[in-house]
Amino acid sequence: MAKQVINIGTTANDGTGDPLRTAFDKVNDNFTELYSDDAGDVGSIIAGTGIAVDQATGDVTVSVSDNGIDHQQLSNSYTALSDLGTGSSFAIDFDSAATFTATANAAATLTMSNAQQGQVVDIIMGVGDFAITLAETGSTFNKVGSTNYDGTTNNVIQIICTDDTSGSKIYHYAVAPFTSSTTV
Repeated sequence: MAKQVINIGTTANDGTGDPLRTAFDKVNDNFTELYSDDAGDVGSIIAGTGIAVDQATGDVTVSVSDNGIDHQQLSNSYTALSDLGTGSSFAIDFDSAATFTATANAAATLTMSNAQQGQVVDIIMGVGDFAITLAETGSTFNKVGSTNYDGTTNNVIQIICTDDTSGSKIYHYAVAPFTSSTTV
């Protein structure tokens, strides 16, 4: 059924509009159509690329088009920098940032939390000639490469979570000292 349009006339009480009974009959027809429409009968939605309707079930699937998300729309766990300051105990919360900066002023512990499979964080350690320990209860940390942490210079520690099983996560990490230079 097509939408019922009520003729309301051109000016108030000019006698050219639908009689009251006819107008409300059209209103009732419109509401009947709206209330009796089964959402499962939807065969298509015109809303742009990335939306599809399963004609058999009515399930709606939404996908993101290529290049549909920019860096600004990503969560902090992929974009933020967290300055942890100077100290000896640092919380590396994988949900809060992608890059952390810290400087040890004594033997320091970097304690991981909220890591998910495939997630990578970078920790930029300022000069502080103290031992650094990676920690998370029940987790395993595997060193990649042969470069050791050197507290007499700046270091980048890159950590990837390769298994996020609760209570027994597995991390792989690599350490590299760095200096400012434009020459590769």
